[in-house]
Amino acid sequence: MTSYQSRLGEGEGIAEELAESQRAISIAEFFEKNKHMLGFDSEARALVTAVKEAVDNALDACEEAGIKPDIYVEIQEAGDYYKLVVEDNGPGITKEQLPKIFGKLLYGSRFHAREQNRGQQGIGISAAVLYSQLTSGKPAKITSRPKGQADAQYFELIVDTDTNEPEISVDETTSWERPHGTRIELEMEANMRARNSLHDYIQDTAVVNPHARIEFDEPGLDEPLKFERVEGAQLPDETEEIRPHPHGVELGTLLKMLEATDSYSISGFVQEEFTRVGGKTADSIIANFNDRHFGRGMAWKPPQVQEDVDVETAVEDAVANKDATATAEFAAAVNEAIHDRDRVAHHEIAAIVDEAAETVEANHDTTFGSTVRENAVEAAWHCVTAERSSDLYELVDAATTVRKDDAAVEGLASRLADKFDDGHHRLTRDEFRAYVDRAADMTEDHDDATFGETARENVVDELWNAAVPIPDDPPNVSEVADDRDTASRLLEAMRETDIIAPPTDCLAPIGAELVEEGLRKEFDADFYAASTRDASVHGGDPFIVEAGIAYGGDLPAEGSVDVMRFANRVPLVYQRGACATTDVVKTINWRNYNLDQPGGSGIPNGPAVIMVHVASTNVPFTSESKDAIANVPEMEDEIELAIREAARELKSYLNKRRSLQQRREKQDKLATILPEMAEKLTEVTANEELDIDDSLARIMNNVLVEREVEDGTVRLAVENNDDTNADVDLTDIVTAEPEVTNGATVVEMDGEWFVKWSPTVAAGERSVLEYSVADDAEFTVSVDGVEDEKLTVDA
Repeated sequence: MTSYQSRLGEGEGIAEELAESQRAISIAEFFEKNKHMLGFDSEARALVTAVKEAVDNALDACEEAGIKPDIYVEIQEAGDYYKLVVEDNGPGITKEQLPKIFGKLLYGSRFHAREQNRGQQGIGISAAVLYSQLTSGKPAKITSRPKGQADAQYFELIVDTDTNEPEISVDETTSWERPHGTRIELEMEANMRARNSLHDYIQDTAVVNPHARIEFDEPGLDEPLKFERVEGAQLPDETEEIRPHPHGVELGTLLKMLEATDSYSISGFVQEEFTRVGGKTADSIIANFNDRHFGRGMAWKPPQVQEDVDVETAVEDAVANKDATATAEFAAAVNEAIHDRDRVAHHEIAAIVDEAAETVEANHDTTFGSTVRENAVEAAWHCVTAERSSDLYELVDAATTVRKDDAAVEGLASRLADKFDDGHHRLTRDEFRAYVDRAADMTEDHDDATFGETARENVVDELWNAAVPIPDDPPNVSEVADDRDTASRLLEAMRETDIIAPPTDCLAPIGAELVEEGLRKEFDADFYAASTRDASVHGGDPFIVEAGIAYGGDLPAEGSVDVMRFANRVPLVYQRGACATTDVVKTINWRNYNLDQPGGSGIPNGPAVIMVHVASTNVPFTSESKDAIANVPEMEDEIELAIREAARELKSYLNKRRSLQQRREKQDKLATILPEMAEKLTEVTANEELDIDDSLARIMNNVLVEREVEDGTVRLAVENNDDTNADVDLTDIVTAEPEVTNGATVVEMDGEWFVKWSPTVAAGERSVLEYSVADDAEFTVSVDGVEDEKLTVDA
């Protein structure tokens, strides 16, 4: 059977026939057939993705309204389907906007906003609605009550995939007990096989949103799981939209910006369209741009006066039919100005000639027109450039090592001089490099010399530094926009210019303190550490990386550590292996931080949690499902630095713990040996039994706390046998009211008195607290501020 493709080109009308089959499709229709791209590629994952999109929307809505989020998530069995219910206490949604937010893909307010947001594309929740209707055939049920309104609005809707518009089946007002907020119900084909991933998402969301309260219920739970907000946790700081940063913008984006701007000049353009660019920075950008666009003028040393290279004589000869006195004065002025400089370029000679001509014209009734001035410039330039080899020899010699043969240096200088044979010697850095490469290649071929990459680059540096920037005005914005190469030079100039980092008020990082508090809230561990990096830039967008580590306690001791990944306070549940965060964790040598890492690479083992949060105005995800961060070098570098900052604290903790463990073992052995030695000594000497507590404390360099009670006087002594100061918090609990406490704080509670004392005892020193109390009192001492392994209490 002949295929359709095999018949293409046979006969007439094929192009028209093909054209008739072409049609545009809506974004909703595209994702209807490609729902896996949005994270709905299986029934298990679809449920997690739908929960994620709904919870993200709820968090964003609450935070934008300045409301601490209170979110309820429930999953119910509904016959052959599962019903997802998500409620929030946000500001609610207006009747006009609600259908579009839930029933139109790529509808939102954040795509063009250069500030941190959970959502960026306007796809998430409408994609969940689309998946729900595709699998169950049922509409989304949405209730929303805007803050301050008496009634709520109830909608049932689906997405019309042909038009990417909401199709509303129910639109009515209703009563709702919440004073404000939004509720969405979705029925869909799903299963609970990803229960662990779902629980991880809810818990992880609670970790990085410590200001939120989340309640979660699902089939099989005796009671809902509740994740309370951290006490005192405030809402994230409000973010402000910023302009792009010059260091991250790409060429295509720059061309669009050049075409759209109202600015005429490059200076106005970079100041108006980019952040962190003021007048001085704009000048630096333009100077770098001019170097690339115009090049620099090679400057030469003024010639020594010789018969055939006398500047003054050459200028006089070039000026014809002018007053002799004026001509002589003019030539002398040009000669003097040139010789006052260490080096002079062609455009500088032109400026010198213009200045001298104007001065002479003012003093004499003589006019030096453009032709006369051009002749004078060329005459002076010919003299300045007549002998270039010796000048270039000095530059090449300064750039190369002393090991270079003098003949080789001279050969390179001579061949370079030939390259500067004609013209005004205005070259870009690349053109200087081409001159050097050709001259060096010829020298290597003819003089048995070698000029490597470093030597050649050093020579280029010397030539470039000897050259002088061109003062010409740069092209205007429209000229740059019309020429891709010119725009590329502007882009390079912006990237090379030293510009301070972008402002961070467009970002709302969690903060190291709350990262640690979030980990403490959800994980019972022995150690916590967190770090927040300064802002960096990628693609014109600023970003901040934060990392946290929890270790020990009830965390599983066997298997790999748990790597928690977040972007803009949203947990990344899937595609762990495709994420830059995971890749960075694998490349770190965790053995340096006292974690087990079989083979020296990969995810380490041990009772630990490693979390990384990336806050950015535009997170570079690997796909529309937003499950993994792309391998962007700038971002990977910051992720590694943030993790290492927290890991260094973990290393210190583990080193200290190991040291204390060794100390405890040593102390236990001494505690066994010393009593036996004391007993033997007592038998041999027939003396009273020895008190070994003081001896043990001094042998171990411990802090020793002793009590002595005599005739109603209590003395608590703190003796520091360590080599560092000890800050001791000591509380003596007494069953009778103490008297004359000598500065200690006394608090009475339930018939007991708490005598609190916080001395700082220097190394090798002893401090004593003395107070009075009835003879029949009982005492209990509590000591804080000193590790148990470094403390001996005899009280």
